[in-house]
Amino acid sequence: MDFDLQWLLLGLPLTFALGWLASRLDLRQWKREQKDSPKAYYKGLNLLLNEQHDKAIDAFIEAVQQDPDTSDLHFALGNLFRRRGEFERAVRVHEHLLNRADLPRTERDRAQHALAQDFMKAGLFDRAEAAYRALEGTAFDTEARLALLTLHERSRDWRAAVDVAQKLEHRGTGSFASRISHYWCEIALEADAKQQSDEADSALKHAREAAPQAARPLVLAGQRAARRGDHAEVLSLWGVLRVAHPAAFNLVAREYAQSALASEPGGGGTAAASEKLRELYAHTPTMDLLEALALLDPAPAHQRARLLDHLRNHPTLSVAKALITQTDAASFDSAETKALGDAIGRAAKPLHRYRCAACGFETQHYFWQCPGCLNWDSYPPQRLEDL
Repeated sequence: MDFDLQWLLLGLPLTFALGWLASRLDLRQWKREQKDSPKAYYKGLNLLLNEQHDKAIDAFIEAVQQDPDTSDLHFALGNLFRRRGEFERAVRVHEHLLNRADLPRTERDRAQHALAQDFMKAGLFDRAEAAYRALEGTAFDTEARLALLTLHERSRDWRAAVDVAQKLEHRGTGSFASRISHYWCEIALEADAKQQSDEADSALKHAREAAPQAARPLVLAGQRAARRGDHAEVLSLWGVLRVAHPAAFNLVAREYAQSALASEPGGGGTAAASEKLRELYAHTPTMDLLEALALLDPAPAHQRARLLDHLRNHPTLSVAKALITQTDAASFDSAETKALGDAIGRAAKPLHRYRCAACGFETQHYFWQCPGCLNWDSYPPQRLEDL
């Protein structure tokens, strides 16, 4: 069969025309998609700024459907899900990104970091830990280690926290000496609870080596010595505490006085301890120091004189109640005295608390780590009435 060149000449223009038409249709569709996608994105952004989160989510979902290859839209949608508490949907969005083979390494690391945050917010700490560990050596390495440190603190895995904090410090992220010291103190407390005395001693040694000027290791070491009955060691340790951390000494002032009495059963050796307490009281007058002095010098006349002097210079309800209690019974009817003391005591009770300087959380007991904001050393070691 002979090939007719005439048909070829006629077919070439037709093929060209069809190709040109198809390209125009594709170009128009692409332009329309590109035009619609930013419009949906900006619509979602505007709704988000106006705190209309539900409508913003719908807009971002529409934008993602129109342009499924744009990772920024996925990140915006995933972060919005997380902020809304829809952690399962946030996880699905970020896992979808990680499963894309065409995702660049930087975007993959970003998606991994977002996924770790999803797990953290959802309370899935084991999965969050694994996700953060996968970020080691990436641009998110420091952020991941800081998050791991928070995870270990929450799970009370203090040895793992020590390891992470030391790595952060070696990388020049900042000083973690105080926190490392706290971690070792927590390890010592756990060892004491299990009656593992040698391990507790070793942990406290590490705590003092990590932060030689820290107050907590001295406090714990003195309390352990008091339980052993080694009151001379107590006085020595807390003598260092009194000089290095006079404010923190308030936490153990009464125990210090009790050890001074126990170390000298006859009472003759309490004069030196009383003198040291009076010197400290002259610089930082507190009710804790007054109570410690009362243990060492219980004479009613001396106690009343100290309380009256404190009330004149630093008037507080607790001192007023103590002074009423110490006042000679002949001066007041006992029923009136008791009623007045009870009323003042109830009024003073809210002032017996410690308050976190970071978040304002108040407690009746002193904490080295705030139960509210989880900051370390955020509580001044003095009650509200003494500040």
